Amino acid sequence: MFLEDYTFSIGSEKIKIQEVNGVFKAKNIRYAKSERYQLPIPVSITEALADIPVLTPVCPQHQSEMLERLIEPTHVEDFLVEESPQYLSITFPKNTLPDEKLSVVVWIHGGSYEIGCGSLPTSDPSVWVKEQRIIVVSVSYRLGLFGFLGGYDERPANLGLFDIIEALKWIRANISAFGGNPENITLLGQSSGGDAVTHLMIAEGAEGLFKRAIIQSAPLGLREKRQKMSEEFSLKTSPIKDDADFMKMVDEYSKFRPSLLKYGLKAAMPFGLQYGFPPMAPENKIRKLWKEHAAKYDVLIGLNDEETAFYLRTSGALQKYTEKGFGKKILDKTIRLTTEKIYGKPATEFASSYAKAGGNVYLFRIFSKLESNRIGAAHCLDLPLLFGNEEAWKHAELLKGIPWAEIDKVGKKIRAIWAEFARNGSVSENSDKPEVLKISRIDQ
Repeated sequence: MFLEDYTFSIGSEKIKIQEVNGVFKAKNIRYAKSERYQLPIPVSITEALADIPVLTPVCPQHQSEMLERLIEPTHVEDFLVEESPQYLSITFPKNTLPDEKLSVVVWIHGGSYEIGCGSLPTSDPSVWVKEQRIIVVSVSYRLGLFGFLGGYDERPANLGLFDIIEALKWIRANISAFGGNPENITLLGQSSGGDAVTHLMIAEGAEGLFKRAIIQSAPLGLREKRQKMSEEFSLKTSPIKDDADFMKMVDEYSKFRPSLLKYGLKAAMPFGLQYGFPPMAPENKIRKLWKEHAAKYDVLIGLNDEETAFYLRTSGALQKYTEKGFGKKILDKTIRLTTEKIYGKPATEFASSYAKAGGNVYLFRIFSKLESNRIGAAHCLDLPLLFGNEEAWKHAELLKGIPWAEIDKVGKKIRAIWAEFARNGSVSENSDKPEVLKISRIDQ
């Protein structure tokens, strides 16, 4: 890895940036700050640049054993655990001119609104930035009890979404200093990050802050009729003292998760956006709002073909019963049904409704053609294809049996298509599409 420090100007202020593997990185810039259970407060450039942490900040969280095994050890313990994790990092091409007006992609990470951060190695955009000469801004925000459970007991709901809106305001105001075009900003979200992006399209206060949306593997099938579960979860966590140590809070709320299993699939994501609380409208108005906003945003939405294989084909408890024969058939059918219920059908319905309302929308699906990989086109398969960081993904069980050369070959084509959409809101018929990608514009 080649790394060298430089200084860069944002207005009258100076910021230290690094050259890493052929791109520039401005890391860990604070865009807002907050007290516990309070709305984010924007910070000035001077304040933000006065104290840039060396370690990447992450919201307090427990690590997921499954994710650590299937993707790669994320070494969150090597990050800075920070209850106010409102930081962003900017990756941009070398030799970028301030007036170049490059397309900007804002990465909103997934993790069930509970784990992760914007700047994990598995979502390092350096390869994509270098190949396509775009700018990628990676955003971190509050998670779990700190950001996505409230509305009761004087704990506001949707604080994490308010954080993201503040980040978008910062980006729009400052990205031109890095050669970015503030009039051409695309939100890119995966999993719960994709869910967040669909709702930012209709969130109060987010108007005019971006132009396009790329929505990958959003669990839109889990978004409705969550109020009762949220109320119960909030009630159960209310005894946690407001001044408790933040890691003790994580320990405490984790104890109540099993009690939510009665809510079915929704219990897999107990934290999330809450309708009827700012900046979200009531649930019965959401679909209408998407239709009313259809002319404002270009949308690229889709999924991996076997999303829930990520959980079901990797279960040690199920594996010995489902490796072959009738058990395998039952498992494959379960994966198909749950993938379509949580991801596929809602994405298709969203795209169809959006197009009928006059929106420009593309629908995609990523497949797996390799029998050598038993997991298939599961949740998160899109991430190594898009970000292309071999070092971070080389030991991932998710990719076992797939040569990295194949990942990179397919990934380059997907990165080019995604960048094309970010630039102009379209996917050309002449785009070099990999065999594993089906993508089409949805007509009215």
